[in-house]
Parts: sequence; C-alpha cells; structure tokens
Amino acid sequence: MDPTAIGLISVVLMLVLIYAGMYVGVALTLLSFVGVWLVREDFNIAANLLAIAANDAISDYIFGVIPLFVLMGLLVSEADIGKDTFDVANQMFRRVRGGLGIATVAANAVFAAITGISIASAAVFTKVAVPEMLRHGYTAKFSVGVVAGSSVLGMLIPPSLLLILYGVLTEKSVGDLFIAGIIPGIVLSLAYIVGILIMGRFTPGFVGGNITTVDDGPLMSWGEMAGKLVPVVLLVVMVLGGLYGGLFTPTEAGAVGAAGALVLAMAKRRLGWHALWKVLVETGRITAAICFLIIAAQLYSRFLALSGVTELLKSMIVGGGLGFAGLLTIFLIVVLLLGTILDSASIMLITIPLVLPALIAFNVDLIWFGIVNLLAVEIGLLTPPFGIAVFVIKATLGNDSPITLNEIFAGAFPFACIMLIVMLLVIAFPWLATALL
Repeated sequence: MDPTAIGLISVVLMLVLIYAGMYVGVALTLLSFVGVWLVREDFNIAANLLAIAANDAISDYIFGVIPLFVLMGLLVSEADIGKDTFDVANQMFRRVRGGLGIATVAANAVFAAITGISIASAAVFTKVAVPEMLRHGYTAKFSVGVVAGSSVLGMLIPPSLLLILYGVLTEKSVGDLFIAGIIPGIVLSLAYIVGILIMGRFTPGFVGGNITTVDDGPLMSWGEMAGKLVPVVLLVVMVLGGLYGGLFTPTEAGAVGAAGALVLAMAKRRLGWHALWKVLVETGRITAAICFLIIAAQLYSRFLALSGVTELLKSMIVGGGLGFAGLLTIFLIVVLLLGTILDSASIMLITIPLVLPALIAFNVDLIWFGIVNLLAVEIGLLTPPFGIAVFVIKATLGNDSPITLNEIFAGAFPFACIMLIVMLLVIAFPWLATALL
C-alpha cells in the first residue's frame, strides 16, 4: 500500500479509536508503530523508532520545566493561596454588582500566574468561590460558570503547561511564549470583568446576588490584605521577573518557583508530611502523563513525516490556493470541534504536527499562532460533551450537589463566547501577542 495512504488512514483510525474511548497517547503510539511497520515492512525498524522516540522526545533539559512548574502549582494550591487572593479580591469588589464574580476572575488571574494548570484553578475556586457566591444569592449557573470560565486563565497567563508543550512541538522559545501570553491573558481577564458587569446590568436573573448581600461581613484592614497578597506577589515577581529579566531559564525559573512555593506552604503551616507526599505523588503522576503524551506525539509526527502525509498536506494547502486565511479558518474549526471530545493537550498534540509544515511554508509567526491556538483549544474546556473543566468542577462539588453538569455548561457558555471574541481580537491584532517580544 502507498505510504501516504497508510498515513491518511491512520488519521481516520486515530479519530475512530479516540471516539471509542481509547487514551490518546495509546492511540498515537499504536498507530505510529503499526504505520511504520507497514510503511517499512519491517517490525524491527518500527520497534527501533519507538525506542528512539521514547529516548529523544523528553531527554532535553527544557523538559525539567514540566515537573517543576507542576510541583509549584500543587504546592501553591495546598497552601490555600487561592483562598487568600479570593478574600482580598472580594474585599475590593464587594460593592459592585456581580462583585463576587469579578473577585473570582481577579483571584484566578493572580492564581494563574503561579500555577499554569487550568484544572487546579477550577478545583481550587470551586471550593473557595462557589459556596460564597451561593451564600450571597448568586445563581448556581453563574457561580459555577464564572469559575469554569476564569479557570482557563491558568493556561494562558504564564507560566503555562500548554505553552511549554506548544514550545516543544514547534521548537520555539518557551520564554518568548510566556511573554506572548501576558497581554492576551490580561485582555481576557478584563473581558470577563466587562462581561460580568454587562450581565449584571442586563441579565440580573442569570447573575443573581446584589450589592446589599455582598456588602456584609467584617472589613479587612490594609495590613491584613497586604499579609495575604505580599507572599503571592513576591513569588510571582521572583519567578516571572527572573525569567523575563534574563536571570533564569524557564527550567531554572520553575525550580526557583517550586522552592519558593515550598517555603511559602511551610511558612503558612499548611504542609504536613502527608500533604507533602500527596503533592509529590500527584506531581509525578501529572508529569508522567504529560511526558507519555509528548513521546506519543513525537512518534506520530515522525510517522507522518515518513509516510509523506505532512508534505502532502503542505502541498495541498500552499499550492491549492487556500491561503493562510483559509488554513487558519479550517484549523480553528477543527480545533473547536475536537474540543468537544478531547482535552487540551491531546488536541494540540494531534493538530500541530499536521499543520506545522504548512505554517512554516506561509512564514507564520509561530509565537503569535501559539497564543491563537491556545485560546481555541481552551474554549474546548468549556464545551460539551467533554469539557474537562466542567467535569472537574462537578467532581469537586461532589455527587450530592444539586448543581448538574447541564447547569455548569450553561453557566460557562457566556464565558466561552467571550473567549471566542478575545481569540478573534488576537487574530485581528497580532501585536496583542507580540508587542512585548
């Protein structure tokens, strides 16, 4: 059989296997192994390629950044930093209609700057913000929706595990990608806040709550607010300031951040031996899962190149008169559709190797494209039927919660629309992603 036909069949089979429920990493590895075997007609070559890919894919120094930033994020979560930032933000916006929603967005933006994991943000603020909003009369849909929507800031505002993954796949600077995510992250945060104010003004029934119910409880002094925020700000400045100032590489910044988060958690006396062991085990589990996906993606990329599929797609797109605008439109539609069934990392691992040759042929700024791609991928966190952020929120609420999955999806819908608008803004004004570079 023609190698290109084998490659194209593998793409179709990959979607079939994923729809059938097979783990993405296993599907990519299996299809790559069998595909190389069929193309080369030699079992040993396929086995050797698998071994080489497993060794080469994650042997680079830059991959040390993954467990370090994961460890930092989990330590910060354990230290209840999310609750501290929410308390301060709540104090600042308590007199604004929809203020608790705005406080959640603001706290999530700060939390995102020291975690880089959307799932962690969703879990933390489901525990912290949702009970408070429900207690103050906000509707269940809005309460869980604002948590789901703002949790995606964890993957856009640096540091971000998805930006690290994108940097690995495209061989672009992780530091540059982090810098590129700053302005879009701020724009998305502000867009959420504006959206909440508009919803509070024109759809009060959806938002619920009011100024008088929010304006209760003891006031925090400036000293108390500073005590909660200063450690967080110091950690952010230490990690991102050192990274952007050229003092650290991304991997070194991750190490400094993990050490700082450990000191902070111990200083707040929130980290016993049992909790530390739990954090270390979870760090290992997440790191292993990410590294396995990277190995599978590298193997599949090599198989696609070997079969000639990537070259065929590049020739069809570049030579077929489709143009970059057409390629971008089709790519974003595919990513948004995949977001209904796959998690963010899997979507990126599947799509980037396929379109990367065509992007290079069009001389596309891959840093800017990475931010656009990330926004499109993250919309999938909020869309049914998969919507991993929604399922994390539901799992955190517990089975006994009266809030249903449909309510969470409905609450997240306005925020998914706001994300779509911000994505279109970044496409229309590329300088939003490149101005700081």
